[in-house]
Amino acid sequence: MLKVGSKAPEFALEDAKQQTHSLSQALGKTVVLYFYPRDNTPGCTQQACDFRDQLESLNAQNTVIFGISRDSARSHANFQAKHDLNFTLLSDPELIAHQSYHALKEQDKTVRSTFLIDKTGKIIKIWPKVSVKGHVAEVLEAIEQLT
Repeated sequence: MLKVGSKAPEFALEDAKQQTHSLSQALGKTVVLYFYPRDNTPGCTQQACDFRDQLESLNAQNTVIFGISRDSARSHANFQAKHDLNFTLLSDPELIAHQSYHALKEQDKTVRSTFLIDKTGKIIKIWPKVSVKGHVAEVLEAIEQLT
């Protein structure tokens, strides 16, 4: 089980443009890694739009955001275009990252969860069962406390 202080598991997943992103490529930055069930569902759309709306503040804190779901790169491309999402969504159809981060429950359903990872790749905060409302503000507050 992952816990605060653990080394965050590496991943290599494709984005909407089929470019591969990995945790190791983001070393030197704070990483917000969030798992969500599906593109274009009400809760997932609200969460993504909340991250979109706070991206400037997150960028000012040298933070990168990765949203991960099992949806395809094509689905992510449509979701990003429809909602003007300005951060990276990654496709994990084989649920490899989901399993590494324990973001699955029974019958391979995604647990909406968020991991805050420091510049060295260590987990510094875990939100295991996220409630969408107010979550992005909590993440931003946690990042601001780092400095």
